[in-house]
Amino acid sequence: MTTPAQPTTGVQLLEVSPEFAGQRIDNFLRTQLKGVPKTLIYRILRKGEVRVNKGRIKPEYKLQAGDVVRVPPLRMAERDEPAPLALGLLERLEKAIVYEDKALIVLNKPAGIAVHGGSGLSYGVIEAFRQLRPDAKDIELVHRLDRDTSGLLMIAKKRSMLRHLHEALRGDGVDKRYMALVRGNWPAAKKKISAPLLKNNLRSGERMVEVNPEGKEALTVFRVLRRFGEFATLVEASPITGRTHQIRVHAKHAGHSIAGDSKYGDEEFTREIREMGGKRLFLHAYALTVPLPEGGELKVEAEVDEVWGRTLERLGA
Repeated sequence: MTTPAQPTTGVQLLEVSPEFAGQRIDNFLRTQLKGVPKTLIYRILRKGEVRVNKGRIKPEYKLQAGDVVRVPPLRMAERDEPAPLALGLLERLEKAIVYEDKALIVLNKPAGIAVHGGSGLSYGVIEAFRQLRPDAKDIELVHRLDRDTSGLLMIAKKRSMLRHLHEALRGDGVDKRYMALVRGNWPAAKKKISAPLLKNNLRSGERMVEVNPEGKEALTVFRVLRRFGEFATLVEASPITGRTHQIRVHAKHAGHSIAGDSKYGDEEFTREIREMGGKRLFLHAYALTVPLPEGGELKVEAEVDEVWGRTLERLGA
């Protein structure tokens, strides 16, 4: 018995409507070419087989209204439904929503859940919400949180909201505040860490960030919330710039690594916190203020989980 050949598309010419202006070509193709594997989309981009206005472009090219995108013939994957995610995870994420309207979801993401699938994971928060909100066709992450960081994460249900929030994030319209439990006694006078950050991708595919004069400028404002003698300090961190791992690397640079940070932390400090039951990264996005498209602003806060609460109680005792 012969297996049926996978269907192949012809050459496609896609005209970019104004609502997609500013979107990266790779993200645009992922939404337009339903049923085409992600790996294939990245392969045709890398090989220069996708043309915009008859010219070659890079995968990070940002589209403009009126652009004509030429897509070569593609082998389609059979249109399998995405594997249904574990009911327990979906219920947990549904319960984690702290705000929702017709265009936006804000949730208190639990620690340990990735924001999207990839690097060995078939799912993340965004894949889960595509199943939880099947009617929201344009559902997208507004920004990211590291897998082990908990707290406020924004998901846009409409492209207009995504564009509005991206613009606000590029300016200084969004106020994000984190709590972090750090090693040692953070000096009250140390209010700002300004140190350029450079991203390195290791052979293993792991991403490491270091303070390096060649890097991008980065600024974090810190404020002491509570002291636990010389042993630890609970600080508030407000990232003014939005670099990868910024708060974690700036805290380390200041000599006060974050508890439970396997990449940039202090092993001994992490072990002592773990012995108190603190088995997590102690970084939590707890407060968020964002401007709304129709005027006014949205202010939300997210509580810490039980592990965090119990550990601080023990430290205080």
